[in-house]
Parts: sequence; structure tokens; C-alpha cells
Amino acid sequence: MSITQNLNEIKQNIPKEVTLVAVSKTKPVSDIHEAYNAGHRIFGENRIQEMVDKYEQLPKDIAWHMIGHLQSNKVKYMAHFVDLIHGVDKFSTLKEINKQAKKHNRTIRCLLQAKIAKEDSKFGLSFDDIKEILSSEKLKNLENISIVGLMGMATFTDDSKILEQEFSSLQKLYLDLKSDYNLEVLSMGMSGDYFIAIQNGSNMIRVGSSIFGSRNYN
Repeated sequence: MSITQNLNEIKQNIPKEVTLVAVSKTKPVSDIHEAYNAGHRIFGENRIQEMVDKYEQLPKDIAWHMIGHLQSNKVKYMAHFVDLIHGVDKFSTLKEINKQAKKHNRTIRCLLQAKIAKEDSKFGLSFDDIKEILSSEKLKNLENISIVGLMGMATFTDDSKILEQEFSSLQKLYLDLKSDYNLEVLSMGMSGDYFIAIQNGSNMIRVGSSIFGSRNYN
């Protein structure tokens, strides 16, 4: 199936209120063009340099989401255009995003990444850390960022019970904090597990290979 067909099929099978981020990492600009021509406008990248290169070559009404692990020293390269940063897992990173956003007179939207997977390789904040950041006085001084929600990556497994457990734990935290901190985004679910994520309250999914086909990392 073509990229256009894949996109349309996914959009028909997810609720209207769920935002689809098409994960275009490692994929050529021509693939993104095809998805763009099919009407899609939200794309996710996990490497800043690759995202910057694509931003420069593609239409400017695309909303770029930074979905990979973020190194503070690279924030400056995307601060003038990034729409949403998914994986913030340190307060120091928020400070750097704020500093760079200020230079461009922008407010950058961010998600705090919660650690929900059992795997050691996954980044993320503990639930207590998230509560501490959201309630801290220091956060109020960061006027050029807006924390709009939470993000989590589940364990890489086919065991739906584990996925269910991890996603529902983050949904509970999100619902607990939502009204106090004006949260509106719960970003959970990728190509292999987004149906379970949506069942557990996700309203933003990050889908790559199911749209663009498998990746070649060579």
C-alpha cells in the first residue's frame, strides 16, 4: 500500500479527537511530500539536524514535533520553528528550551516524558518528579515554555497486559493532574501498540512504519 493509503486507513480507524503524528525519521523528503499532499501536516523527527534539514526543504505550514531524546545543547537549532517537544525529562532541559524560545520571541509547547516502561533503556521522569516540576515555583519563571501534557513509551513487548498496565498508569497520572495544570495532551502509542494506548486514554499517537514502511538505519 502507498503512504497515502496507509495514512487514510489509520485516520479512518482512530477516533477524531486523536492526533496522529507521522514519524518521518530516516525517511526521504519525497515520502513526507506524499503524506503532505494527502493532507497530513504533523510530522515527528528524533534527530534535530535531520528535522532542521527537512524543515528547510518542506512547506512552512508543517507542524514539526521533536519526539526523540533531547540534548540541551541542540535545542537552539530548532527553537525558531519546532511546534511540540515530546520527550522532556529534565528540568534543566526546560530551562534551555525557555532560553532559546525567548530569543525568537516564542512560547514552545512541551510534554514531560514519564518513565512507564520496565526497560532500562527508556528515558523519563518518575511520577513524583513530574508532580514536583509542575508544582514548582521555578517553573513559573519559565515564561517561554508551556507544558501541555505528558508522554510515555511502553515496554517493547507483544504482551498486551503489560502495555495495558503501563499506559493506564500514565492515564491515571494525567487525569489526576489535568485540571490543576491545564494539561491537554497524553502522547502514548506507536505503530505496534497505538490501539491499546488509545483504549487507555491516549489522544496523540506517534506512528512511523505503519505509514512509511519499515526503516533502513544503514
